[in-house]
Amino acid sequence: MTEVLRQIPHNDNPNLLVGLETRDDAGVFRVSENLALVQTVDFFTPVVDDPYAFGQIAAANSLSDVYAMGGRPLTVLNIACFDPTAAPAEVWAAVLKGAADKTIEAGATILGGHSVDDKEPKFGMAVTGTVDPTRMFANTEAAEGDFIYLTKPLGTGIVTTAAKFDDCPPATLQEATQSMTALNDKAALLGHEYGVRCATDITGFGLVGHLYNIARASKVTISIETAALPTFTGLRELVAKGHTTGGAKRNREFVGDALTIAEGVEPWMLDVVFDPQTSGGLALFTTREIEGMTPIGRVAGSELGIQLK
Repeated sequence: MTEVLRQIPHNDNPNLLVGLETRDDAGVFRVSENLALVQTVDFFTPVVDDPYAFGQIAAANSLSDVYAMGGRPLTVLNIACFDPTAAPAEVWAAVLKGAADKTIEAGATILGGHSVDDKEPKFGMAVTGTVDPTRMFANTEAAEGDFIYLTKPLGTGIVTTAAKFDDCPPATLQEATQSMTALNDKAALLGHEYGVRCATDITGFGLVGHLYNIARASKVTISIETAALPTFTGLRELVAKGHTTGGAKRNREFVGDALTIAEGVEPWMLDVVFDPQTSGGLALFTTREIEGMTPIGRVAGSELGIQLK
């Protein structure tokens, strides 16, 4: 995809505050001095068997990109790729109901959407939100001295992979499902409360991949304390059973030589930090200590790099 994006013409519109170049979570376009639009789109195949929960997860994941920019979701368009003959209408309705309930919870409005026949079901949303340009979060704004806080546990890719093979404890799957269906609205509010100017949501590139995007955009070194990372119950055992993903391998390749791993980092944590997440938490960068939370790392220098300790 990097080679593809290089061929897209550069946009010089001065009102385009966040575009393709910095690989941020959403695009931001200034409408007036105190108002900008935040726009994003995301959809994917089911990660859980329950269609209602899948709709909730897909919605929370799509809405999250707006929160990751410090914005508030405003309107939503559904993207539905279903084969109407593959399951009863009630199944597809449950997906839409889950998404609608989560959208209402976010205070946003569904305007409509688009559907296509597809043998492999997929669902997601195009979301438009708003943000004050002077208060938005951007991945170009990390600075040496920032602490990094993570608002959700890691490991959804590992958990859902294990569940596909009926080898995930029900309590762990429930824990991960509850996390994936949770909105990142409170995390965004927390960011504003503690002076955050840089943030990202942790999704398909995994923790290290998304922090690497910030390191590149801000031209900094990010150091991660692996022992401080929150994970789902029993995740170590699931990794030991081999429930890892191909996406984790690609994420590690994506970071390449920018990564350094200190002695003493437990091998199973390498699978965790590269694990592709669905509807993960926000990584918040701030110089202030967030009450009741433990930082997972910090910005440690002004040269591009990711350190695992």
